[in-house]
Amino acid sequence: MTKTICVYCGANAGVTPAYAEAARALGRALADQNLALVYGGGKVGLMGVIADAVLAAGGEVTGVIPTALVEREVGHMGLTRQFIVKDMHERKAMMASLSDGFIAMPGGMGTLEELFEMLTWSQLGIHAKPIGLLNVDGFYDGLIDFIAHASGQGFIRPQHAALMMSATDPQALLQLLKA
Repeated sequence: MTKTICVYCGANAGVTPAYAEAARALGRALADQNLALVYGGGKVGLMGVIADAVLAAGGEVTGVIPTALVEREVGHMGLTRQFIVKDMHERKAMMASLSDGFIAMPGGMGTLEELFEMLTWSQLGIHAKPIGLLNVDGFYDGLIDFIAHASGQGFIRPQHAALMMSATDPQALLQLLKA
């Protein structure tokens, strides 16, 4: 049975080629391990890169995209499955329900919002699915430090801070999520 990993990532590619290289490597690793990708359904930025990498490696890709983004022509039309939903709330709920684990790659406000929603849901017991950061070139170092700081200041319990795993290598991160 194929398991599914939801990947949150940027609709932009970022300033360094390392981000797209990491998206391609994660895409290949997912397909190699028979893990299907669930993601935001776009064809732009890191979203398009990882979807294309999974597909090129023979894997399955499910996109979930709001109508408003399809209308702006950013939807990827070559996926295994593409769900078109009403809005961002429906998108996030569907992505979460379709997934067995979550990875945040480099991205912007939307990526961070999705990551923190899954962390919060895990903290509240809404799900017990693993959550990881693919920390490409130190992208998430500041966030990792901030979570440790917030924990040290008594705002995040240590067991909740530990919900956010991280690795710099896609294979290593997938192993963490499986464990």
